[in-house]
Amino acid sequence: MERPLSVIVAGGGTAGHIEPALAVADALRRRDPAIRVTALGTQRGLETKLVPERGYPLELIPPVPLPRKPTADLLRLPGRVLASMRRTREVIDAVQADVIVGFGGYVALPAYLAAGRGATRRRKVPVVVHEANAMAGIANKIGARVAARVLAAAPNSGVRSRGRADAEVVGIPVRSAITTLNRAALRAQAREHFGLPAGGPVLLVFGGSQGARSLNEAVSAAAPQLTAAGVSVLHAHGPKNTLTLAGLHEPAKYIAVPYLSQMALAYAAADAVVCRSGAMTVAEVSAVGLPAFYVPLPHGNGEQELNARPVMAAGGGRIVADAELTPKYVIDEVIPLLLDSDRLAAMGRAAAGAGHRDAADEVARIVLEVAGRE
Repeated sequence: MERPLSVIVAGGGTAGHIEPALAVADALRRRDPAIRVTALGTQRGLETKLVPERGYPLELIPPVPLPRKPTADLLRLPGRVLASMRRTREVIDAVQADVIVGFGGYVALPAYLAAGRGATRRRKVPVVVHEANAMAGIANKIGARVAARVLAAAPNSGVRSRGRADAEVVGIPVRSAITTLNRAALRAQAREHFGLPAGGPVLLVFGGSQGARSLNEAVSAAAPQLTAAGVSVLHAHGPKNTLTLAGLHEPAKYIAVPYLSQMALAYAAADAVVCRSGAMTVAEVSAVGLPAFYVPLPHGNGEQELNARPVMAAGGGRIVADAELTPKYVIDEVIPLLLDSDRLAAMGRAAAGAGHRDAADEVARIVLEVAGRE
């Protein structure tokens, strides 16, 4: 009898790397509960909290941050890479890994390099690379050179398999609690959970785990007009931020919390969203079929806007520049949409159609295929 398949998922640091990795881990377990999944991470990332909560073993390696500019850290990079590769090889040998699935970031790079050279220098471990962002990062561009399969959330991400013009587009793996969410069935329970009114439209506002000041200021300043129009708000402002709310028509309709630990319930309670457009956010919001006002980060390489463009093109959302999200925009654009049930329903259907709800299962199938077990 064949021993159970052993898979390493490498995606640490931020939730955008960790959540797709865990979604694929869950999908592999659904296919075969005997599959051994080991997560690779570092002590400094969110994986130290998220991975154990989901019931998977976590093996730690030294972090390899990639300097964006020529600094002294660049000189230390080769030594850090070698140390992290050595530790990664130890993990590969210990768990007898059959395949590695990488999701980019500073955890994935050592895994790609260690697998490509062979864990024990006697064999190579096949690699599957998944790129969640619209613009590929350095780690995944390097990993694609040794990968058996290269997958991406969207076309033209800049990462490709050997011999292919582009990566295979599969979408972003999203946890089953989101892809199977029945918002209508959970609506009443979700609103009761957050203390929201049972009737009327609800606007969900969040800017990631730390919040977003521009979103906080624009929406909270329009709070009197929102509540006067009959719109309730569930606003996650971030643990280090506070909101100034004054002149509310009905204070009970504006629920402000530091953080949302029950995102599935938050989605079920809502009718529309104002949020950033990180890759995981766009994937989850579109998967549950919520119309969204996506406000990309105003700095960086512009990938957040690219993440939201397919949903916008399908009619499931709008892209709003950070500087253009003002209280007036909320009053003139967000409130009218929330009061138009037909437009909301149409945008929700378009958003759901733009997503890839089966991405986690598709990646799991490809992993098994690469490992020769499909």
